[in-house]
Amino acid sequence: MTHEIEFTWLHLQYEEKSSFVETYGFAGNQGAVNLEGILMRPKGVPSSTLLIFMHPTSTLQLLPVPRAAAGHGAHVLCAASRYAKNDAALIMEKVLLDLGAYVRHAREVLGYEKVVIVGWSGGGSLALFYQSQAENPTIVDTPAGDPVNVKGAGLIPADALIFQAAHISRAQLLVDSIDPSVRNEHDPDDRFLELDLYDPRNPHQPPYSADFIAEYRNAQRARVDRIRAWVWETLEMLRKRDTPEIERGFVTHRTFADPRFLDPTVDPNDRKPRWSYLGNPETVNTGPVALGRFSTLRSWLSQWSIEDSRANGVECARHINVPFLAIENSADDAAPQPHTGMIFRAAASRDKTFEVIQGATHYYAGQPDHLARVIELQREWLGARGLLGS
Repeated sequence: MTHEIEFTWLHLQYEEKSSFVETYGFAGNQGAVNLEGILMRPKGVPSSTLLIFMHPTSTLQLLPVPRAAAGHGAHVLCAASRYAKNDAALIMEKVLLDLGAYVRHAREVLGYEKVVIVGWSGGGSLALFYQSQAENPTIVDTPAGDPVNVKGAGLIPADALIFQAAHISRAQLLVDSIDPSVRNEHDPDDRFLELDLYDPRNPHQPPYSADFIAEYRNAQRARVDRIRAWVWETLEMLRKRDTPEIERGFVTHRTFADPRFLDPTVDPNDRKPRWSYLGNPETVNTGPVALGRFSTLRSWLSQWSIEDSRANGVECARHINVPFLAIENSADDAAPQPHTGMIFRAAASRDKTFEVIQGATHYYAGQPDHLARVIELQREWLGARGLLGS
């Protein structure tokens, strides 16, 4: 049975002092952070439990899973961070404060007794990052050294976590996807032929040899390390100047070249070869929506640096203790196949469950049966733990 859904717009505001403006317009200046969310409730169905869906940079109310969850009786909040639809200046530690504001609002203003965070895609590592800090707060600054009082924010832990079609971290995705053929960061046409997956002249073609994959992965990490060194050098240079210029934006070319896109034998699952959740990977590699294309120095360290970002799902999972459901989609064309299992094995929760939705893609697009199965699975798991709340 499905229910008619009532949609309610939420506006949250909390005070925050910042040394400079990092979000355009009214969202995060004037001494306050302004957040927007969409509350979805099935008409005539009460609940004491709220499911919160949040992604660091996306808004999720148009996605099929939260809508289907609400249609089948759950109360759902799709929560947008201050960086909605623009991650160029995103600081993961500040996203924790935004998510914390929603959890507190759900408990103290909306009156929900239980809160479950559903981490879909990039929201998976965010959910783990948040819960690890809510249970054991430690962070007092960003990776760049700027103060951010996560430790003293009083983050309220969720009562359970669902990790769905998600990856380890944005930083891990970038190091797996960045194009190592780029020789000159200022000239994307200056490339190493034998590392260019998309050049038909490259002697290495799918299925790739183990030696080529190892060489390719090493070259990817080397490029990320070079970018990181430049970011830190530039930050230090700006600090030594001691002028009003304290931040800088930059472009990272060609960041969508994971061998998994072209070779289905690399971490195999049921995904479609030569395709991705963003479309043709060769087109995305040079387009405006690829991973980490536009970034500030501080943002790159916080969300894209494999060495500096703290939003590492595997590490954070070791510090959570609430009931934990991990869901892998077997045809996922965004979250790499090994990631869900790695997170599940790392999770410290005594009550943890691992499930696979066979044939499901990342967005469940055109897959009503798979969508119905995942909603049924979530409801069964929540109900067994007294978390349906109806």
